[in-house]
Amino acid sequence: MKTKIYNFILICISAFSIAACNPVEDRIDTPDVKYNKENLEFSVTQNSAKNNEVTMTSSQNDVIPFWSYTNSNGDELGHSNKKVLEINFPFAGDYNVYYTAYTRGGAVEADPIVLNVTSNDDSYFSASEWQMLTNGVNGKTWVLDMQSPLGFAGLDFPNNPSGSDYWNWYPDYAGNEWLLENKDWGEMTFDLNGGYNVSVTQTSPEAASTAQTTKTGTYSFDIDNDLIIFNGGVGMLYGGNVDQFNGVSNWAKMRVLEISETSMRLAVVRDQHATEGVALLVYHFKPKN
Repeated sequence: MKTKIYNFILICISAFSIAACNPVEDRIDTPDVKYNKENLEFSVTQNSAKNNEVTMTSSQNDVIPFWSYTNSNGDELGHSNKKVLEINFPFAGDYNVYYTAYTRGGAVEADPIVLNVTSNDDSYFSASEWQMLTNGVNGKTWVLDMQSPLGFAGLDFPNNPSGSDYWNWYPDYAGNEWLLENKDWGEMTFDLNGGYNVSVTQTSPEAASTAQTTKTGTYSFDIDNDLIIFNGGVGMLYGGNVDQFNGVSNWAKMRVLEISETSMRLAVVRDQHATEGVALLVYHFKPKN
């Protein structure tokens, strides 16, 4: 979280520095606004008819808002810089909402807002994709499908067929063993047991290594926009060499290209490879037997 906030500070400083260097700026007319947590204007409102639904609103036009929200254990559930943010807390319990305003004078943090959600919102998980991904409370474990574990696609695939970067290649592993080593790459488990829980056991990408590490955290699943985002330092299960791993800057944000009861394809953006261009790395998973 500190890294994210620091990056936002740099953005704010850069933006305001550029404005300050504008030679046509009338400094006399520029308001000298001093903000502190007492005069921040924002609201966090629960729907009185269904208190799982929460609206967060930043009311000041001269600040950059930053919201983050956690469960009662402090596990991050999400964050946003939207001026108006509507979210649903489908599980009963207490939640913390944090609001930071980035101003010309720096970051101003408000006191945390504590919300109490009185009952589960079972209707929130009515979409079939939730069951496909998680098997509900019981959880579901996914492993790489070594029949066709790794493919590639353009950034327009699969939702923009008229785009200039619309293509994909999903090769069989047989005959393409250069893609990645044939070994147990680990497993990835999702469940809805009182929260959005995820656990990833990852095998080292070093050649012939069987060393594994396990990380746990939370996740969000945006079905409408085909996105899964991990929180808490967890990254998607992958297979490949060290160069492939280092070629991706963000293993915590995945595009959901396909999902069913028996198959799932998740993609990350290869955006910093030393020799290869920008593309989607598409990993193919199957349920663990």
